[in-house]
Amino acid sequence: MRTLISVTSTAKAPYHHGDLRRAILRVALDVIAVDGPSALSLRDLARRAGVSHAAPAHHFKDRTGLLTAIAAEGFELLAAAIREATDLRDGGVRYVRFAREHPAHFQVMFTPELLRESDVELTTARALSTAALHDTVSTATPGNGNTEGSDTAGSDTDANADTRLARATVWSLAHGFATLLLSDNLDNLLDGEDPEEVFRALPMVLLPRTT
Repeated sequence: MRTLISVTSTAKAPYHHGDLRRAILRVALDVIAVDGPSALSLRDLARRAGVSHAAPAHHFKDRTGLLTAIAAEGFELLAAAIREATDLRDGGVRYVRFAREHPAHFQVMFTPELLRESDVELTTARALSTAALHDTVSTATPGNGNTEGSDTAGSDTDANADTRLARATVWSLAHGFATLLLSDNLDNLLDGEDPEEVFRALPMVLLPRTT
């Protein structure tokens, strides 16, 4: 995964090739976090980053390419976060944490009309995050262990159905919670409490049974 570095929007120092790409991404993420993806302009990003107006196009071709790169990076970060989960509930907490720590990525990742869907980097990163969620759910869902010796042909099918349902449930719950959180729609309900701890304490009935 590419190493994230911090830059300021007023930086004027010369960049190496890789640093320039990273600098443009960092400034783009700052703009999205404050004003949303619609505020992005390659020429404005070049000005903010203190580079030539052609630099963003050189690295990303166009605005769609830039947003696609941001989404791909977001899915890579999300996959890494989910793979660190200790259980199903922790996976949901880490999803919410990712959204809080990377709000600009989160906005772009799930807005397909902004992206170049055929981009290999994007499709690969998205598959990584899907696999990470699938593995976390599979580990926690009954019936996904060793089925050696089973004489019920439908057991594997039932287990797969349970896994799909569990994955949809966890993703829907965590994504909905994160979306409401980032749009400040949970402020009154949270009443100053840590959002991650609130999510962790959600009634178990809302999550697939793991026992």
